[in-house]
Amino acid sequence: MMKKQLIFLSLFIYILGGMAGCSSILDVTPLNQITSAAVWGDASLMQAYMNNIYTFVGYGEYNSTSGLSVLDDEAIWTNGATPIVQSTITSSNLDILGGSRFNYLLWGSLYSGIRQCNDFLVNSASSTAYNQAMVQRMRGEAYFLRGYFYHNLMRVNGGVPLITQVYGLQDSTAKARNTFEETINFIVRDADSAAALLPAAYTGADVGRATKGAALSLKSRVLLYAASDLYNINPSHQPETGYTSGSRQTRWEAARNAAKAIMDLGTYKLFSANPAPGDSTAANYANLFLSKTNEEIIFSRFTSVSAAAPNVGMWFNPNGYHGYGENSPIQQMVDSYEMRDGSKFSWGNPVHAAHPYENRDPRFYATIFYDGAPWKKRTSDGEVFDPVGIVQAFKTLTLPDGSTLPGIDTRNGPIENWNGSYSNYYLRKFVDPNNNHQAASQEIPWPFFRYGEILLNYAEACIELGQEQEARNTLNLIRKRAGMPEFTTALTGTMLRDEYRNERKIELAFEEHRFFDIRRWMIAPQVMNENARGIEISVQGANRADRTTYHDYHYKVIDIQNRHWDNKMYFIPIQLEEMNRNPLLKQNPGY
Repeated sequence: MMKKQLIFLSLFIYILGGMAGCSSILDVTPLNQITSAAVWGDASLMQAYMNNIYTFVGYGEYNSTSGLSVLDDEAIWTNGATPIVQSTITSSNLDILGGSRFNYLLWGSLYSGIRQCNDFLVNSASSTAYNQAMVQRMRGEAYFLRGYFYHNLMRVNGGVPLITQVYGLQDSTAKARNTFEETINFIVRDADSAAALLPAAYTGADVGRATKGAALSLKSRVLLYAASDLYNINPSHQPETGYTSGSRQTRWEAARNAAKAIMDLGTYKLFSANPAPGDSTAANYANLFLSKTNEEIIFSRFTSVSAAAPNVGMWFNPNGYHGYGENSPIQQMVDSYEMRDGSKFSWGNPVHAAHPYENRDPRFYATIFYDGAPWKKRTSDGEVFDPVGIVQAFKTLTLPDGSTLPGIDTRNGPIENWNGSYSNYYLRKFVDPNNNHQAASQEIPWPFFRYGEILLNYAEACIELGQEQEARNTLNLIRKRAGMPEFTTALTGTMLRDEYRNERKIELAFEEHRFFDIRRWMIAPQVMNENARGIEISVQGANRADRTTYHDYHYKVIDIQNRHWDNKMYFIPIQLEEMNRNPLLKQNPGY
């Protein structure tokens, strides 16, 4: 018999407001606590409890000033993160992963969310609430969220203890890790259970809750991971970190079918899927991430305009705009964007090297701030140096008298020379040009799942199954929206796989996929043993405020951060305090 518990819901002031009217001096129930019996008998209180569970989901790359992109080959964090990118973390020192910025990936936080899901699922099964249709929908949300939390545990740890009960204070919580296969199967079952209970869509205030599409998307992602190299051909894997039996072909088929099930729903499509001649495909791609809702977003969480909300504009803007310049794209990421004609960019090509930011994939202009990128008007202190609103990320501007000036959007600039990017690039994606980030946060969604990812999942599984034309057809939907040339039948085999992987890197840039992709594909030793690079630009000119006088540009690629890969980094260590708390846990390899 489960002990009676008190559920703390003080965050939901609107509920407690109804209790405040009680005037009986004999009513001694604390006003910041609600009894368990009261919650499970009232659908509104149950929804308040469910709302709180959503807080464990986080905000993705918006969660704090740096996201997972600074831990792979997309970006650099201005303030460090070197133990991660140099493979020196230990179970007692996770560096920035151990702080609140990545708590949505950490063992303790995720199991707290799982506990609340379990509490909800156990108690709602016998709920006496009048609105049973709402109760069943919320049970679907609980299944989805529990599966989502376990999927995050799986992505960084492999197989983990699978817990469905609610432990009391006197209960032992020591439990061994389940196998990787058992963990995948459990998440898939939760996703299926959620999909059976959740609606296709919501209206009004419920927009943003998990839907059937969200549950199926979780299943698609997890099955794609399950079929990937890390969990199938990694020579050092154990039952907790990969499959030890079964058919990989069957796993790729399951991944393909899971993605196709979402495509067949007919509920989602690419945002601005068919740009008309003359449309700005860069603007289409940028606007996808600024819309609160659109036909491509499957599951997202809105940031708030409150002072306490993630301030994306402040964090990502160039320092000459009084931004922090966090998540600064590195040269490796910039060089991954193809030329507009679909050819590869190369510093060995004299035309490319002389004009590296011209005629690139339109998504480059929607994602990266580079020297010369048009942006918005500056604040009054910046207008003196740039009255137009064009990013100045050059190291030196040499004037006719031989004197030099730094760009305002650099660490030597006249606005905030203590701040700014080391790579001399900034993140444009997600930033609303119409928002005054100094005055307020922008309210935008973080896309946990979107239809573009599902198409890429489907294409990857098709490639691995030898269904190359189907893969090309699917990838070309994304290429068309981006304004890029189609992939042709000349792309086959390994070449097609490589093109797919670069397409995924570009399309899902800074959406917290690359960190896991380089691991599951086992390409991290190739991409993370390179030092992070940036750019140094020198230019001649007559007047800093008039870029039409600039000429004779010189570009120099520079190292900005030492990096080193150790294969133990395929998984993150289970924190020492968790190992001490549960003696049955087995640590990940290499730690």
